[in-house]
Amino acid sequence: MVAPVYIGDEASAAGWRLAGVRVVVPEEGVEAAALAAALGRAPLVLLSSAVAARIPEAAARAAQAALAPLTLIVPDLAGDVPVPDVAARLRHQLGLEG
Repeated sequence: MVAPVYIGDEASAAGWRLAGVRVVVPEEGVEAAALAAALGRAPLVLLSSAVAARIPEAAARAAQAALAPLTLIVPDLAGDVPVPDVAARLRHQLGLEG
């Protein structure tokens, strides 16, 4: 079976690597290409929130909306960029919040 892929910072990647996840630490400017490559080879893509913030929003949303592979945005080690609150966004879109 093919292992999941984590795309993010080097320190977090070390922990994910210990868990058996393949890791990618992209250089600045090639984050979208790293995501595209991972989408083509992994059953699960874990994307740090910091890296997700540097990817065009349309590309990140398309990856998350696709049925396969499952793509999740996870907190980064520094916590500088918050993880998107999907539940709040859905409540707003459904008109349950102002």
